[in-house]
Amino acid sequence: MAMLFRLRTVLLLGATLLFGATVFAQDDIPVRTLPNEIFRDVKKDPKDTIKWSWKRGGLFNLNLAQGSLSNWAAGGDNFSLALTTYVNYFMLYQRGRHTWDNNLDFNFGFVKTSSLGSRKNDDRLDFLSKYGYSIDTSRKLFISGLFNFRTQFFDGYNYDGGTGVRTSSLLSPAYVLLSLGLDYKPVKEFSIFVSPITSRFVIVTSSSIAGKGLYGVDTGKHIATEFGAFASLNYGKEIMKNVVYKGRMDLFSNYVHKPLNIDLYMTNMLTFKINKFLSATYELDAIYDDDVRLFGPGKQSAALQLKSMIGIGLSRPLTTIKRLPDQWY
Repeated sequence: MAMLFRLRTVLLLGATLLFGATVFAQDDIPVRTLPNEIFRDVKKDPKDTIKWSWKRGGLFNLNLAQGSLSNWAAGGDNFSLALTTYVNYFMLYQRGRHTWDNNLDFNFGFVKTSSLGSRKNDDRLDFLSKYGYSIDTSRKLFISGLFNFRTQFFDGYNYDGGTGVRTSSLLSPAYVLLSLGLDYKPVKEFSIFVSPITSRFVIVTSSSIAGKGLYGVDTGKHIATEFGAFASLNYGKEIMKNVVYKGRMDLFSNYVHKPLNIDLYMTNMLTFKINKFLSATYELDAIYDDDVRLFGPGKQSAALQLKSMIGIGLSRPLTTIKRLPDQWY
């Protein structure tokens, strides 16, 4: 009986070892190659955006609209000509935990009519630079510093009837913003920057405009300093084939002066590509600044400023150039 028990034990042990050897033989290749699969270098497509450190490019838009009337019973201008242009240039850097985004926008619009003459209907220069250092392993949350400069190039007028009163000029006003906060980038098309520590400087270099006490700058002074909280949301994506949306919204609250009267700066642009050279664009901009009191009865009130423009014309992207980590330009 003891001999039979030992024989059964040996046969059972042998069967167990044989089964284990069979299973091991079936899984032998994956088990041996698994470490190599984990630790091997991944070969990426050269076009993969992770490979570049510097990337630069932009966009150029030029829209022209012309109209004329002759013996038109409904009335209107006998002749009108509108020209709008938009130029964007960006330069981006990313390497390791570091990112540096730079963006420059220039808008200019000009309109000429037989009844109102010539005047600009858009004029904006906007430069934004943001440096970030990633503080999480997913590289989505950054400690960031932000610099923004915004002004216009040419004289602007507030028209009362046919008379124009100069209210703006180059660097009058100009806005300089310095901010330190957190930047969250859940996807490459969208970012949210929030800062409780922001300084904003409102500059009016023109003595004649400074003498009117506009833009929150005391009468006769040329600069006003504000301290508050700032938030900026940015989004840009091809939302469907040949349709691209780009938008930005900035919010600023002055801790010292009417903190609940939040300043708003928002831009939106839709581009509809028609062919290689032509596109249709729609722009909607909104600005609210409680210190800009040029509206309402007596021209002493703040108001929401809206600008809407639509056009068809030339649209050409500037060549996008990418550089590897060991390259510059």
